[in-house]
Amino acid sequence: MTERIEQRERGIALYASQFGMSAKAVEAHFVDNYGQDFAEAAFTATGNGAWDENSLSDREKSLIVIAILATLGGVDDRLVGHMKWAQERKANVEDIKASLLLVANYAGFPRASVAMDLLKKMAP
Repeated sequence: MTERIEQRERGIALYASQFGMSAKAVEAHFVDNYGQDFAEAAFTATGNGAWDENSLSDREKSLIVIAILATLGGVDDRLVGHMKWAQERKANVEDIKASLLLVANYAGFPRASVAMDLLKKMAP
Protein backbone atom coordinates (compact mmCIF):
# COMPACT_ATOMS: atom_id res chain seq x y z
CA MET A 1 0.00 0.00 0.00
CA THR A 2 1.15 3.47 -0.65
CA GLU A 3 1.72 5.84 2.24
CA ARG A 4 -1.21 8.03 1.19
CA ILE A 5 -3.61 5.07 1.15
CA GLU A 6 -2.37 4.01 4.59
CA GLN A 7 -2.87 7.56 5.91
CA ARG A 8 -6.37 7.63 4.44
CA GLU A 9 -7.29 4.31 6.07
CA ARG A 10 -5.86 5.42 9.46
CA GLY A 11 -7.83 8.67 9.18
CA ILE A 12 -11.07 6.87 8.42
CA ALA A 13 -10.48 4.48 11.32
CA LEU A 14 -9.88 7.39 13.70
CA TYR A 15 -13.04 9.19 12.58
CA ALA A 16 -15.00 5.93 12.84
CA SER A 17 -13.79 5.52 16.42
CA GLN A 18 -14.59 9.11 17.33
CA PHE A 19 -18.03 9.15 15.71
CA GLY A 20 -18.97 5.60 16.74
CA MET A 21 -19.61 4.66 13.10
CA SER A 22 -18.33 2.02 10.74
CA ALA A 23 -15.58 3.03 8.32
CA LYS A 24 -18.06 2.83 5.45
CA ALA A 25 -20.56 5.06 7.28
CA VAL A 26 -17.83 7.62 8.05
CA GLU A 27 -16.82 7.77 4.39
CA ALA A 28 -20.44 8.27 3.33
CA HIS A 29 -21.00 10.90 6.04
CA PHE A 30 -18.02 12.97 4.95
CA VAL A 31 -18.73 12.71 1.23
CA ASP A 32 -22.45 13.47 1.67
CA ASN A 33 -21.86 16.42 4.00
CA TYR A 34 -18.62 17.93 2.70
CA GLY A 35 -17.91 16.51 -0.74
CA GLN A 36 -15.32 14.05 -2.00
CA ASP A 37 -12.35 16.44 -2.11
CA PHE A 38 -12.87 17.65 1.47
CA ALA A 39 -13.41 14.08 2.68
CA GLU A 40 -10.18 12.86 1.12
CA ALA A 41 -8.21 15.79 2.53
CA ALA A 42 -9.67 15.20 6.01
CA PHE A 43 -8.92 11.47 5.96
CA THR A 44 -5.32 11.83 4.86
CA ALA A 45 -4.63 14.77 7.19
CA THR A 46 -6.06 12.95 10.19
CA GLY A 47 -4.21 9.76 9.34
CA ASN A 48 -0.87 11.53 8.81
CA GLY A 49 0.61 10.27 12.05
CA ALA A 50 -0.51 12.80 14.64
CA TRP A 51 -2.59 10.09 16.34
CA ASP A 52 0.03 7.36 15.91
CA GLU A 53 1.91 6.08 18.92
CA ASN A 54 4.52 8.51 20.17
CA SER A 55 5.50 10.02 23.50
CA LEU A 56 1.99 11.42 23.99
CA SER A 57 -0.80 9.09 25.01
CA ASP A 58 -4.19 9.21 23.27
CA ARG A 59 -5.54 10.69 26.52
CA GLU A 60 -3.00 13.53 26.39
CA LYS A 61 -3.63 14.14 22.70
CA SER A 62 -7.37 14.32 23.36
CA LEU A 63 -6.88 16.89 26.12
CA ILE A 64 -4.72 18.99 23.80
CA VAL A 65 -7.38 18.87 21.07
CA ILE A 66 -10.06 19.89 23.60
CA ALA A 67 -7.95 22.87 24.66
CA ILE A 68 -7.44 23.91 21.05
CA LEU A 69 -11.12 23.58 20.13
CA ALA A 70 -12.18 25.47 23.25
CA THR A 71 -9.74 28.24 22.35
CA LEU A 72 -11.07 28.45 18.79
CA GLY A 73 -14.68 28.70 19.89
CA GLY A 74 -17.69 28.23 17.65
CA VAL A 75 -17.09 24.50 17.24
CA ASP A 76 -19.35 23.23 20.00
CA ASP A 77 -20.39 19.99 18.27
CA ARG A 78 -16.78 19.08 17.56
CA LEU A 79 -15.77 19.98 21.10
CA VAL A 80 -18.47 17.78 22.63
CA GLY A 81 -17.42 14.92 20.35
CA HIS A 82 -13.81 15.26 21.44
CA MET A 83 -14.81 15.48 25.11
CA LYS A 84 -16.66 12.18 24.76
CA TRP A 85 -13.77 10.63 22.86
CA ALA A 86 -11.30 11.83 25.50
CA GLN A 87 -13.32 10.07 28.18
CA GLU A 88 -13.11 6.86 26.16
CA ARG A 89 -9.34 7.40 26.19
CA LYS A 90 -9.08 7.48 29.98
CA ALA A 91 -9.49 11.22 30.53
CA ASN A 92 -12.05 11.95 33.20
CA VAL A 93 -14.19 15.02 33.75
CA GLU A 94 -11.64 16.44 36.21
CA ASP A 95 -8.88 16.11 33.58
CA ILE A 96 -10.98 18.03 31.08
CA LYS A 97 -11.82 20.71 33.65
CA ALA A 98 -8.11 21.10 34.44
CA SER A 99 -7.38 21.56 30.72
CA LEU A 100 -10.11 24.17 30.46
CA LEU A 101 -8.71 26.05 33.44
CA LEU A 102 -5.49 26.44 31.46
CA VAL A 103 -7.53 27.63 28.48
CA ALA A 104 -9.19 30.21 30.72
CA ASN A 105 -5.84 31.52 31.93
CA TYR A 106 -4.11 31.60 28.56
CA ALA A 107 -6.88 32.11 26.00
CA GLY A 108 -9.64 33.74 28.00
CA PHE A 109 -12.49 32.97 30.33
CA PRO A 110 -15.29 33.47 27.78
CA ARG A 111 -14.11 30.60 25.56
CA ALA A 112 -13.29 28.34 28.49
CA SER A 113 -16.64 29.01 30.17
CA VAL A 114 -18.53 27.96 27.02
CA ALA A 115 -16.55 24.71 27.00
CA MET A 116 -17.24 24.19 30.71
CA ASP A 117 -20.97 24.68 30.05
CA LEU A 118 -20.82 22.03 27.33
CA LEU A 119 -18.97 19.64 29.63
CA LYS A 120 -21.51 20.21 32.40
CA LYS A 121 -24.38 19.40 30.01
CA MET A 122 -22.65 16.14 29.06
CA ALA A 123 -21.80 14.94 32.55
CA PRO A 124 -24.19 12.40 34.07
